Parts: sequence; C-alpha cells; structure tokens
Amino acid sequence: MKLFIGVVILALLSEFESSGQSEFNSINMERYGNQNKSLKLFLCGDVMTGRGIDQALPFPVNPVLYESYVKDARVYLQIAEQKNGKIEVPVAWEYLWGDAMEVWDKYIPDLKALNLETSITTHPEFWPGKGINYRMNPKNIKVLTVAGIDHCSLANNHIMDWGQQGLEETINTLREANIQFSGAGMNLHAAASPSVFETKNGRVLIYSYATPGSGVPAGWAAKPRSPGVNILYESDSNSVIKIKQHITQLKRKGDLVVFSVHWGGNWGYFIPDQRQEFAHRLIKDADVDLIFGHSSHHPLGMEVYKNKLIIYGAGDFMNDYEGISGHEKYRGELTLMYFPELDFETGMLKSLMMIPMEIKNFRLNYASAKDAEWLQKTLNRECIKLGAEVRIESDNSLWLEWKK
Repeated sequence: MKLFIGVVILALLSEFESSGQSEFNSINMERYGNQNKSLKLFLCGDVMTGRGIDQALPFPVNPVLYESYVKDARVYLQIAEQKNGKIEVPVAWEYLWGDAMEVWDKYIPDLKALNLETSITTHPEFWPGKGINYRMNPKNIKVLTVAGIDHCSLANNHIMDWGQQGLEETINTLREANIQFSGAGMNLHAAASPSVFETKNGRVLIYSYATPGSGVPAGWAAKPRSPGVNILYESDSNSVIKIKQHITQLKRKGDLVVFSVHWGGNWGYFIPDQRQEFAHRLIKDADVDLIFGHSSHHPLGMEVYKNKLIIYGAGDFMNDYEGISGHEKYRGELTLMYFPELDFETGMLKSLMMIPMEIKNFRLNYASAKDAEWLQKTLNRECIKLGAEVRIESDNSLWLEWKK
C-alpha cells in the first residue's frame, strides 16, 4: 500500500491565483511545527550567481568573459530582457529569490542547503581552457545571507573557474558571512571535511563530493598540500569503503548524514545503473541518510531506498539561461524547492514536499498550475521507474509517495 506523505503535515499553499501567488494554510503549518524529533531541510540544486546574475546585483564584477561567443557578462542580462522584459538594475538582494522568500517564511526549515556553482572573487585570471567561467563579486555575498543560506556545497565544476586564488577568496568570503561549506578547500583534508550543524534534536553532517563526469577538470582535485575539489570516483570499487571510513571518523550516535554530490551531465533523465547501485551502497554500507544529487539543469527522478531519500538531480535553482534556446523540451526554467523531513532517530524519510517555481526576469516565481502539472507528470514518469510516485495537490505543491 502506498504511503501518502504529508497527510498530517500541511497543504502548504492554498489555491494559486492567476498570477501564481498563494497564501498559506496556517493551521496545517502549526500542526507541522509541533512535530518532534524531525529534521526539516530545504534543498535546491545549482545556484549560479555569476555572469548575468552578478551584473544585475548592486556590485557587479568586471564583466569580461572568455567564452567562445560571449565576451561580456552583461550580454546574458540583455538576452533575458529580450525574452521577458526589462529588469531594473541593480536589483535588491531579495529580488532574485522572489516568491521563495515567502515559502521559507512560512515553512521555516531547520537548515537551508544548496549547491553554489559560482566562484566568489574579483581575481582576474581564469582557469585556462575551461570554456565557461562563473564569478560573483564578494560584495554581493548578501544575496546568500539575505536568504539565510546555511550551507553551500562547493564540490562542482565551476567553483575554481577563476583558479586557486578565486577558490581561496570564495572560502574567505563565505567564512566572513558565517555560511558553512564543504567539498572544496585549501588542501584535501579541508575539502573532504563536512559541514557540521547543531540542531535542537542533534547534529547534521553535510559531506560534498563531485565526480569527473560532471565536468570537473582533472587538475582541480584537492591534494594533501594543495587546494581543490573533493573528487569522487564512482567507478572505484573502494570509494564507498573510503567514504564510510571518513564518515565513521566524525559521526556520532544520533547524527544524520547528508551526502551532497555533483554527478552526471546537464540534460536528460537517464540514470545509469552504476549510479543507482552506488547510491544504494552509500545508504546501505556508508551510513548515509540522504543523497542530495545535482548537476542536471532540470529535476530528475527520485528514489526512496531502505526508507532513505535519493535525489538524483535537483535541477538548477538560479541561473542566467533565460532566453537561451536549445533544450526547451526539458523546461529548464521550471525548478523545485525541496523540503524533505527526516526522522532524527532513524534518518528515515517522513515526507518530501516540493514547491514548483519558475525562473523569470532573473527571479523565482510561483509556477502556474499548468506548469506545476507538467512537472508532476514528468517527475512521476521518472519516479515510477524507481519505485516512487509524485502527486499534486490543489495548491500546486508536489508530494513524493513510495512503498514502505
């Protein structure tokens, strides 16, 4: 019998108006907030605050780019405006998050975590031969702090676009802003170390890895005495053993482990058998409680294995792709806010609610009912292959269902 998730939790949003905006069901929110021994997370995929996004913010960095066709980051802002109209710049810090700010205010997750796919630096030297280079001015760090972001995964294929000095400035900027991070560091030990959060019910450890298959250059791998990214080799049969040993060194009884991983390509829904088997082993053999996968530019299917959540690809959450054609069938402008709730004593998934959003005018807006339905049908098609289903509520929220 299928377990209908969230029946006792909330109908987070009431019926969408024609504009896509909503009001929240305060009674259900109160019931949700009274539940004990739970970890309530907010997760989202790639947040790319460089290039056109940085140019829209109050303190844009030098717009020079070294791409094959685009040499000025302001071009991406112009392309977006050609698609959906004028953006009055500079935008306020809250502007980019748009309706997501309202969702956070009502839901109040214990932790907010994302994959930051942008170097935060003014360093002028880019990584040669990389092709695409994202950077945001450190003075624009308020775009993350105003949203209350707690954790940034740095293990990805853009964090060192501006070299080792760019990485160092990124790390220093995040530290000064009191935002924790994992997945990259000034040596291998630092890159492999998790973020550790103390919550009212216990500790949460967030480990971050990236695979070469996600586009990470070989020269970015962190080494014992040199900076870089925490690299994961899925094809290495000993990888899970090494990860378990690393987790065991720090994990205490009662801790929950989130495994953030940048893997796979940008487009397409196919999940290789090897990746699924690897994810299963992380849960079964390495004491991982939730796998938070990203790299795909659109949401992928999800699985619940041994009552533990696997998000294979969370999709982009913020980018400057607006108006760029080529992959329209994937609806990359549609994205999701993921709100998993875990049992703190077992790490098992209690519920997963998702709020559909649309990127428009460099802003996150509530998705229309039609777009939310498209996401539900698409995700349901992919989740069925993995033993789960996605249902949609009248308020356009999506809920994961699975066999217990």
